[in-house]
Amino acid sequence: MGFATLQAQDYKPFRVGIGLGYASPSGDGSQGGVLFYLEPSYRATDQIAIGLRLESAVMARGVSISGGGTTLTNDAEVSGNASYTVNGQYYFSNNNFRPFAGVGFGIYSLASASVSGTTTTVSASSSEFGFYPRVGFDLGHFTLQAEYNIIPSKTSEVSIGTSIITAESKNSYLAIKAGFFIGGGKR
Repeated sequence: MGFATLQAQDYKPFRVGIGLGYASPSGDGSQGGVLFYLEPSYRATDQIAIGLRLESAVMARGVSISGGGTTLTNDAEVSGNASYTVNGQYYFSNNNFRPFAGVGFGIYSLASASVSGTTTTVSASSSEFGFYPRVGFDLGHFTLQAEYNIIPSKTSEVSIGTSIITAESKNSYLAIKAGFFIGGGKR
């Protein structure tokens, strides 16, 4: 005769997170900005959640412009970028304070960026594949988290007269976010 033990989940399986944060891009000449996120997720168990993240960030990324043996660093004005990713996270506790760690990956749409040098304006937009590790905690229905979004740098070449100028923008950024979630609480 065999016995099977079933354990019910303590937390509701579906939740939707929403929040705001600070985005700090990498590279010289960059300036931080704001971000907004929406993140629906499903708890496979009390410790494991699988979700989608839709995020939009507005910031000024640093750009390096080189040509003719000279390299300049300029600020870049970015109207924004958006990411569409899947992620997973592991919760270390089932208490009211729930620290977690996770990872996500997906597509980052980098919106039009204009870089102004002394006499040159360069515009670029693209979609890149990237990923992010994350750490944070839930406290009740409040969440606080930090992620480092790793996105490949973008290099563009522009021909001005007989000179070719190369512009490289750093796309990776640190995100520190605070928000709340609906659903997903204790049963």
